Amino acid sequence: MPELIEAPTRIPVPGGKVIDEYVGRVTSGESAVSVAHMTAPPGWSEPAQAPDFDEVTLVLRGAVQVEHEGGVTDVRAGQALVTRAGERVRYLVGDEGAEYVAVCLPAFAPELAHRDDED
Repeated sequence: MPELIEAPTRIPVPGGKVIDEYVGRVTSGESAVSVAHMTAPPGWSEPAQAPDFDEVTLVLRGAVQVEHEGGVTDVRAGQALVTRAGERVRYLVGDEGAEYVAVCLPAFAPELAHRDDED
C-alpha cells in the first residue's frame, strides 16, 4: 500500500543550510535511499567528503558547485549531477544560494559521509 509522507523532518545542521528529509533514516527509517530538500544560504559550503553512498543532486534554484578530483562542476537550476560512492567531493554555493534535492543510495548517515574536519 502506498505510504504518504505528510511532512518532512527538519534536520539541524550548522552553517545555515536547511535540510528537510522526506525519506531516509530519520523520517521513515529507510536505509536503502534518502530524499531530502535542501536550501543553502549564499556563500554556504561544507567540508570535503568521500561518502559511502552515491548521490544525485537535482538543482531547483541557483547553482551548486561541486569540487572533485577533475576540477569544479557548476550545477545550475534544471540540471543534476551524480557522484559515486568513494569519490572525494565538496559542495558549495555562490552569492545567490541554492535550493536542491539530494537523493542518496544507500540513505545518508553522517558516519557514511566521511567528511573532513572543519578548519
